[in-house]
Amino acid sequence: MTGNSLIALLPIIVLATACVVLMLVIAINRNFKLAWRCSVAGVILSLLSLPIAVEVIPTAATALMLIDRYALFFSGLLLIIGGYTLIFGYRYFKVREGENEEFFLLTLIALLGAITLVSSNHFASFFIGLETLSVSIFALIAYPSQQRRSLEAAFKYLLLSGVSSAFLLFGMALIYAETGALAFSAMSPLLNSGGQLSYSLIGIIMILIAMGFKLSLAPFHMWTPDVYQGAPLPATAFVASVSKGAILALWLRLFMTMELYNSEILLAITSFLAIATMMTGNLLALLQNNIKRMLAYSSIAHLGYILVIFCASFTSDSRLVSESLMFYLLVYMLTTLGSFCVVTALSPAHREAETLEDYTGLFWRQPWLATQFTILLLALAGIPLTAGFIAKFYVFIVGVQSHLWLMLWFVVLGSGMGLFYYLRVIREMLKQPKDGQTGDSNENTALPTMEWIAQTILIVIIIWLGILPGDFMTFLGSVSQTIG
Repeated sequence: MTGNSLIALLPIIVLATACVVLMLVIAINRNFKLAWRCSVAGVILSLLSLPIAVEVIPTAATALMLIDRYALFFSGLLLIIGGYTLIFGYRYFKVREGENEEFFLLTLIALLGAITLVSSNHFASFFIGLETLSVSIFALIAYPSQQRRSLEAAFKYLLLSGVSSAFLLFGMALIYAETGALAFSAMSPLLNSGGQLSYSLIGIIMILIAMGFKLSLAPFHMWTPDVYQGAPLPATAFVASVSKGAILALWLRLFMTMELYNSEILLAITSFLAIATMMTGNLLALLQNNIKRMLAYSSIAHLGYILVIFCASFTSDSRLVSESLMFYLLVYMLTTLGSFCVVTALSPAHREAETLEDYTGLFWRQPWLATQFTILLLALAGIPLTAGFIAKFYVFIVGVQSHLWLMLWFVVLGSGMGLFYYLRVIREMLKQPKDGQTGDSNENTALPTMEWIAQTILIVIIIWLGILPGDFMTFLGSVSQTIG
């Protein structure tokens, strides 16, 4: 390994070192605040190492990792979202019983797996990164372990993740059996089989099924609402944003590097998954009275919209598709994270604010948090002046260019249903408070300064990307050029 390789891997090395240091700190002196500070410092140092790594990219750091602008962009995004999880997780676990220092350690290890995943250029690093991420998430979902539903959610995720890993490994084995290689770049011609099934194509389909479990695509979505509801809110935010974001970023690299857009069979499968996922997510979210379950089904629907962009790559400009998908993925991660952060901020020590009744009259009790949640829900619905509108607009652009009229019809139908259940929450927040409640009646009336600043920055970014997205889209276009 060369010096440039070590510099390129610096964000991963720094984060891995932070994991070891935090583990030793917890073992020597169990202190909640100290553990939190060490974890935040590890994320900040890893972020600060990104500009150093930029100086030597693109670099193939061993045969397993490709560090380029695409990898560093998503590494930075995942680290920022992981930092948000730590910030909002601090107060959440501080007021709850138990020794919760390991939550921060597990978050760092999961982040390490996520940024390894987005830098992967080989099936070996793909599997290592994915399993590092997944195994950490098992324990994150089980916090706090004294709650039965948390353990039940973790057990469901464990079982289905095991099934997913079996499909993934079998698919990799079939590809290796035909090509004798595991590097993504060595497999671009593997689908030139005249539309006939081959070991490699069957292997790719099995890997797609494995990704379907991880991303909760229909019909592999059954675990999602139960896990979202059972996990503690910071863990739910992490699973919904970091986990899915990292897997989608890796799938986009795999998709473009191996030129999977040349397969008609994959187009048919992806089209079916897109329509099924959009309809399943939106229909099941319509009458949900539990906010966590509603956001779970909402995330399923948004994964369906993302699959529409993937379908467009089969007949459209692949670079425009990559740019559109990266923007939609960024917006999805930020809005989902922000939504769960608001729910976390509203959750008192003895329970979580997850029922629709918890939001009755929120505009009158906590107007700033209610305004934030409204903006985030409108962004998820794709309303103008938010980043969500621009993301949906790009779905229509690539869909029209590729003549995906049937799928665009389902996008319109799904967006209409989504608007209903998002506005349902907003209407509940606009109602008069029950029993003459005032802003002082809630346990968490005032947000700590750090949480307030972090959430405000997130809202500003979502509005800015909805009003002036041009420069950022140009930047994403330059980043997307490095894929494959």
